[in-house]
Amino acid sequence: MCGLEIQVEGGRVAGIRGNREDTWSRGHICPKGATLGAVHEDPDRIRRPMIRVDGQWQEVSWDTAFRRCTELLAPIIEKHGIGAVTCYTGNPLAHSFSLGRYTGVLLGMSGISLSYSPGTVDQWPKNLSSHLMYGGWWTFPVPDIERTDLLVVMGANPAASQGSLLAAPDVMGIIDGIRKRGKVIVIDPVRTATADRADEWLPITPGTDAALLLAVAHTLFAENLVNLGAVGPYVDGVERMREVAAGWSPERVAATTGVSADRIRALARELAGTERAVVYGRIGLCNQEFGSLASWLVDVINILTGHFDTPGGSMFPRAAAWSVTVQPIPGLEDGAPDFGRFRTRVRGAKEVLGQVPVSCLAEEITTPGEGQIKALITVAGNPVLSTPAGHKLDEALPMLDAMIAVDMWINETTRHADVLLPAPSPLEQPHHDDLILHFAINSIANYSAPVFAPEDPDRPEEWEILIRLTGLCTGTPAEDVDVAAIDDGFFDYMAFTQGFDGAQLRKHYDHGGPERILDLTLRTGPFGDRYGENPDGLTLEKLKAHPNGINFGPMVPRVPEALGTADQKIRLAPRYLLDDLPRLAARLERAPEELVLVSRRHLRSNNSWLHNVAPLMRGRDRCTLLMHTDDAAKRAVTSGDLVTVTSETGSIEVPVEVTDAIMPGVVSMPHGWGHGKPGTRMAVANASPGVNTNVLSPPTFLDEPSGNGALNGIPVTVSAAAT
Repeated sequence: MCGLEIQVEGGRVAGIRGNREDTWSRGHICPKGATLGAVHEDPDRIRRPMIRVDGQWQEVSWDTAFRRCTELLAPIIEKHGIGAVTCYTGNPLAHSFSLGRYTGVLLGMSGISLSYSPGTVDQWPKNLSSHLMYGGWWTFPVPDIERTDLLVVMGANPAASQGSLLAAPDVMGIIDGIRKRGKVIVIDPVRTATADRADEWLPITPGTDAALLLAVAHTLFAENLVNLGAVGPYVDGVERMREVAAGWSPERVAATTGVSADRIRALARELAGTERAVVYGRIGLCNQEFGSLASWLVDVINILTGHFDTPGGSMFPRAAAWSVTVQPIPGLEDGAPDFGRFRTRVRGAKEVLGQVPVSCLAEEITTPGEGQIKALITVAGNPVLSTPAGHKLDEALPMLDAMIAVDMWINETTRHADVLLPAPSPLEQPHHDDLILHFAINSIANYSAPVFAPEDPDRPEEWEILIRLTGLCTGTPAEDVDVAAIDDGFFDYMAFTQGFDGAQLRKHYDHGGPERILDLTLRTGPFGDRYGENPDGLTLEKLKAHPNGINFGPMVPRVPEALGTADQKIRLAPRYLLDDLPRLAARLERAPEELVLVSRRHLRSNNSWLHNVAPLMRGRDRCTLLMHTDDAAKRAVTSGDLVTVTSETGSIEVPVEVTDAIMPGVVSMPHGWGHGKPGTRMAVANASPGVNTNVLSPPTFLDEPSGNGALNGIPVTVSAAAT
C-alpha cells in the first residue's frame, strides 16, 4: 500500500524509494517494499510453465501445461468426484491484483467443497468474533492510532509487521507521536521492538490474555467505570457481560497471567479515564488456545470504556473499493453461529465460517477411504513451512495422484507438484490493494500501472489461470475453458450484490479481468459515481489521473450502518463464545509448564516467501531461539550454542540467543523457516535455511471455537544439543 518511486534503467530496476507525494504513505517505505526489484530479477523465479516428466522438470508452452492439468485432474474427478480435489490458497493472495479478486472464482465456482488456507493459523478467531458481534466475518474494527492518546498493544509487533489487520503508514512513527502526547503500553511475553519503543512493557504468560481482559472488564463494572458513549443504543448484552465478568476478579487471574491484580485494576482505570484510548490485539492473541475469547474481549473492553466507533478509539474503516472477500457467507447471514455444517472425514473437525483447521490436510491425504483427497491445487502458498506439523504434510504430498501449483518459485511445497504455472512478478502487473484497505485508518484509493511488460508475451494473466482451473474442476478441459464467459458471470454476480444488472453494466466495458472488477468496486463503493447516479463520484478512470492516489480522510463513526446483524445491534456477549469460558476457567487451575514456545516476526521477513530475496537476508542469523538468561543458566547454555527443542510432535536443533527481552519460562522462534530441502530452487533461502518451528506445533492444539491453530504457548523442553 505504500507509494513507491521506481527508477528503471536499461530495462532493469535501478532504485526504489518511497514516494513523498503519495497521499497515503507520504514517503514511508519498509525494507520489503524496497526489494521488489530483486524479486522481479530473481534468477530462481519461474518464468515458464513447467511439468514433471519422469521425475524431472521440463519447461513447456502454456497450452501444453494446461493440457497436462486436464490429463491429471479429469480422470480423478471422473472416478472419485470433485470431493477428491481440494486447494490451498496462501497469504500472498491478499497482496496480488489478480489473485485477490479472482480466488473467489476458484473457491466459489469450481465445486471444490472444502478448501484450506493459512487463515486458520492466523486471524480466524477475529473473523469469528466479528461475525458473531457485528454480523460480518471481515467487519474488523481497527485502532484509530493517529488520533489516540493511549494505545494498549497486545500480541502485536508493528515494528516488524508494520501493522497487521491494521493498515497505517509508518506505524512506529505514529506510535512515537502517541508517546509525545500520551502513553503506549505493550502486553506481550516478549519485549519486542515495539515494546522497546513503548512507555511500558507488561510481560504476560502466553495464552492468558483472555483472562487478563476479563479481569479488566470485572474492574470496569465493579468500579462503575463502564461508559458506552454514543454507541450505547446499539449494544445488546451489557448486563449479561456484567454477570460474566463478576467471576473474574484481578486476584483470580493474577498468578496465571503473571500480571499483578493492582496493575490490572490500574490498566482498567487508565483506559476508562483517558478520553481517547484503544486496545489493539493481533496475531499473538489469535493463534493461541483461547484466541477467540481474547479477540472478542479486546472489542468488549473498547466498547465498555466508550472507545468504540469514535475518533481515537476502535473504528470501522471505509474502503474506497470493497472486496469480494467481505461478502456474507451464504447461510451464515446475521452473525448466526451455525457452524459444524460439515466435519472432516478423519478427525471430525468442525467447519467454522467455511474452513476447517489447515492441520487436517495431511491426514485427509494419507488416510484411505471414501472421500480421500487425491488432488491438490496450491495458489501462492507454502503450507509445508507455514502450517502445524508441516513436515507431516511434506511426507503426505508425494501420495497425491495430482498436484498443480500456481507460484513464483519451486519451494518446499511446490517441489512436489506435477505442474507449475508461474505467476508474474509484482512489477509485471498493476496494483490497487484489495482486502487490506478494509483495515486502513484512512479511506484511500491508489492505482499503480505495471512497471514492466510480461517477459513471456504469451503468458495468461493469473486471473485467467484461475478461471481455467475452475472450468477444469467443473468438467471442461482447461485448454477449452471459455474464460470470458466465466469472467462475465463472476462480474454479474458481484454487480448483483450491489443492486445492479451485470449485463447492463458490462456495456460500459470493452474488456474483462480485474481492472473491470476494480472499476465496479470503486464505482459502487462509498465514494463512487454508481454508474452516473453520483456524477462527481470516483471511477477507475478518474483514479488513474491521480498517480499519487486519493485520500478521502480518516475513519468516521459507522454504527449502525456497518453492522450486518438483522436488528443492527452489536452483540456484546455471544452465547457461542460464553460457552468457551469453562475451558478458560480450567486453564487457571493448570500447573505451569516448564517452558512454552511462542512465535515472532522480523521486519525483513514475510512468513516464508521473501527468504529468497538477497537484500532481505543479509546480516546475522534471525532463525534463533530466544531464551531468558535465567532459563539458559539452568540448562548451562549460552548464546550461539546449539540446543534441542522438543514438543509432543517432534524435535529441532537451533542456535540459542540468550536475552532479558523475554519473560522467564518462555522461548521464542520465528515462523516460516526450514529451507534447504532437495528439489527446491531457492539458492538464497537454501544458503540460510534455518529450521521449521512448525515441527513443534501439535496439529490438534487449537482454539476450539474457531479451529485456529495454537502456535503460541506450546509446551516444550530445551536442552543442549548432543551434536
